[in-house]
Amino acid sequence: MTQTNIPELLLDRKACYAAMQAHDVRFDGRFFCGVSSTGIYCRPICRVKLPKEENCTFFISAAAAEAAGYRPCLRCRPELAPGMAPIDSAARLARSAALIMAEDCWNTHKISDLAAMLNITDRHLRRVFLAEFGVSPSRYFKTQKLLLAKSLLTDTRLAVTDVALAAGFGSIRRFNELFKKYYHLAPSELRMKAARMGRNKDGITLFLGYRPPYAWDSLLSFLASRALPGVESVAQDAYRRTVAIPKSGTIYYGWIVVENRPKLNALSVTISAGLLPVLSQVLARIRFLFDLNCSPDKVYEKLVIMNEIVANIYVPGIRVPGCFDPFEMSVRAILGQQITVKAASTLAARLATAFGNKLDTPFPELQFTFPQPERFCSLERPVENYLGPLGITKVRARSIAALASAVVAKSLTLSSSAGPKDVMEKLLEVPGLGPWTVQYIALRALGWPDAFPHTDYGVKKVLANRSPQEILNLSRDWSPWRSYATILLWNFLAQKFADKKDGS
Repeated sequence: MTQTNIPELLLDRKACYAAMQAHDVRFDGRFFCGVSSTGIYCRPICRVKLPKEENCTFFISAAAAEAAGYRPCLRCRPELAPGMAPIDSAARLARSAALIMAEDCWNTHKISDLAAMLNITDRHLRRVFLAEFGVSPSRYFKTQKLLLAKSLLTDTRLAVTDVALAAGFGSIRRFNELFKKYYHLAPSELRMKAARMGRNKDGITLFLGYRPPYAWDSLLSFLASRALPGVESVAQDAYRRTVAIPKSGTIYYGWIVVENRPKLNALSVTISAGLLPVLSQVLARIRFLFDLNCSPDKVYEKLVIMNEIVANIYVPGIRVPGCFDPFEMSVRAILGQQITVKAASTLAARLATAFGNKLDTPFPELQFTFPQPERFCSLERPVENYLGPLGITKVRARSIAALASAVVAKSLTLSSSAGPKDVMEKLLEVPGLGPWTVQYIALRALGWPDAFPHTDYGVKKVLANRSPQEILNLSRDWSPWRSYATILLWNFLAQKFADKKDGS
């Protein structure tokens, strides 16, 4: 095992070892344990024989463990560990940088490009990244690519060459060199050890871990009630949707299927073969959509007090449903202004049918992709001549056109990696977008955990029609997790309506 110069990380050895002894899932993804006697690093939930404490070194990230010369455990599979969702500014900057790497194939950029995207200096980016992950941005990204490749080798039957390309390596030779260097195995040797492989002939199946509890039924119910016909569906306890992701001037089309595997504390994700060139982006978007980086214990500590206001409103393991495509979600937020959820979904489905791409999928109900912002920009003005016949008002049509133009011009970045405050201020400048719409976009498209549409009808309904100011004052006790509080309020109202409809 080759040791490298990395800073000592501030982890309590006794506490970490106690978590290892208990196999406590609450610590999964919060630290990793390198074992000097084996040269392997594990998750705290690993079920192998507990190593001696004096042989353990604890790291704050998988990248830090690998930078110290350890290779990943083949049993507990560190690549499946859930991430963290910190809210303080420095940690959020580092996490935003990591998201950009996954979403935008950062291996084609420089550190300076990444820092410029976040409006900070190179030096500050390296500092916050080192504090959060214990390694440099380039070392972190290398580890993420290697772990993705390891997951593909373990869970799929992809050829090694396809694995290398899908994981973001420019050449098979470089991939083999790095894999052997850090994991002491050739990629083909790891494949021989793999116990589980996806056998779906139409795609590949991978697993994404989460930290339990996970309120899957609540999340799926929320997505089902808002599923966009032709683009999304929820059936047989699974979420399905079409996908269109641009990369280097090409748009890659396909579909995904996401199901829960509670015994593994993971979601199984089946992805069509046509999406392999953008696999890392697809996985990053799925993590965001299903809020896999949430720390449910932190949310519980803050929001359990909501039970004092509305009995039994708190649901353990609650997640905020994000989105797969921030532009799509923002357009749907515009369409949803002052109308029902069902009516908004109908209008969005008409947009997809009229301006999206037709797609062949194994699922008859999935036929279209949602149109890209460039498609709206290509329409002759006035845009309401095209959207009006679909039932979209003139004001909303102009808002959609203005939003699309801002995104294409890159004056507005809709991403969970963008600074929410700046993006929300820019959204308020888009004609027709008010505070409610901007808060909704922040909640679902930007991943801001403290978004709170305090003027929302459903929020006021559950909170006994308090005034907006009273609701805002009340919500301060729920910060910084008010997005989760909003979902609890909406879900409570939806369940109350369903019970009333059933007569129970």
